[in-house]
Amino acid sequence: MNRKASKPEQQRRFWPLPRPRGIRGGGKLGPGTAQDPDGIVAVAAEKRDRTCPQKQVFGGQVTVLDRGDEEPRREERGPRAGWSLPLVGQDFLEILSAWYCSFGSCGATGDCRVLNNVTGLESELNGQLHGQHLAGEVVLRAVRGFLQKPQPEKALVLSFHGWSGTGKNFVARMVASHLYRDGLRSECVRTFISLFHFPHAQYVDSYKVQLEKQISETTQLCQQSLFIFDEAEKLHFGLLDAIKPFMAHRDNKDQAGNRRSIFLFLSSIGGNAINEVALDFRRARRPREEIPMELLEQRLRRELLQPADGGYARSHFLEENLIDFFVPFLPLERRHVRLCARDAFLARALPYTEAALDEVAKMMVFVPKEEKLFSAQGCKSVSQRINYFLP
Repeated sequence: MNRKASKPEQQRRFWPLPRPRGIRGGGKLGPGTAQDPDGIVAVAAEKRDRTCPQKQVFGGQVTVLDRGDEEPRREERGPRAGWSLPLVGQDFLEILSAWYCSFGSCGATGDCRVLNNVTGLESELNGQLHGQHLAGEVVLRAVRGFLQKPQPEKALVLSFHGWSGTGKNFVARMVASHLYRDGLRSECVRTFISLFHFPHAQYVDSYKVQLEKQISETTQLCQQSLFIFDEAEKLHFGLLDAIKPFMAHRDNKDQAGNRRSIFLFLSSIGGNAINEVALDFRRARRPREEIPMELLEQRLRRELLQPADGGYARSHFLEENLIDFFVPFLPLERRHVRLCARDAFLARALPYTEAALDEVAKMMVFVPKEEKLFSAQGCKSVSQRINYFLP
């Protein structure tokens, strides 16, 4: 029996455009896969598939999406019958949840979906993030300072930079899991992958409308929202027009209230510049812990100001003064890969030996070719490598 979609379902409607057939040539997406070791893409896809049925309502029409269609087809929306039990049940659950929260401690935000467990975030950054002392320090300091402000004047915007596999998605997942009860699956957390959610340049105007709607509804629904943009270097600069108002300084604090928003932009831009600094320190026999943040930020700014191809964002982030903190992710050495392998064994409750950790590290490709100092893939495929050691 057809029924009118409930309000939460309407708020979760997503893109009315053709679904891309895959990322970087397709392949299976899911936690632990080579394309998505931390599961962040899989969660985004799962959210969209769970909340985006084949028929989506926009205005007075229904957009019918077939997976093979190149263009959305529209049909007129007919009247819907009145009440149904699932709708009543959904309303009852919302009332019950609000009632339960009224008796419990929901933190400073008053929203039970928001945890803001900064202590837990600090502990996991220190214990699970290997070889990234600068990234861990910057993220923790930025998040803690932002959450301590009773009424922030703007959203917190962090820009993650580094090679693939160095921990950008890993840290984004940490932030989500310690700030929100349901982590990446929270309705207060939205994840966007540039080539996955915005694949067609000819649809940029439509993407802008839907992106603005998605961010606006999330900020209204939650006292504190988190938005993650992966592959941000491939984000079309036109989409910044939809994002900028939510990141900029607030003109009217009374109107904005005490709602907070955090934006994380994950990018490979600047990865080579960061690696060059790390390589210079290694060749000079200086520990990577001595690399100054100021030097890396200077190199990142210089690379971001380089002209971009294809109309992608890049220098617009600097020109619009949108970024609060740059977060550099250094290339990982062999010792860091071994630690990642150890964590992968422990996460699956599997026994391991030092020899097994060495074997996992040997399976990785290291660069430069002559010196073999840094893992070309970071720790991205380590969790798959330990399958060779299963009985």
